[in-house]
Amino acid sequence: MDIKLTAHEERAINSLKNLSKRWPKSLWLYSGAGTLCVMKFKEDGTFALKKHGGSDPDYVVATIDILNDGGDW
Repeated sequence: MDIKLTAHEERAINSLKNLSKRWPKSLWLYSGAGTLCVMKFKEDGTFALKKHGGSDPDYVVATIDILNDGGDW
């Protein structure tokens, strides 16, 4: 499949790649129900998960308005 990108799309992708080089090790991204959430790792450096599974919404520090899907292939 040959997908052509606009210059604007290519710049957006490059911006994300550049951001990934500066991204703090204390934060991670979670996609839930179409909401892209910036999550803080727990104090011990582990993912903020609930005891019975799933991410802990208490550790959401910001949401980003970019369409996304957290599903698997």
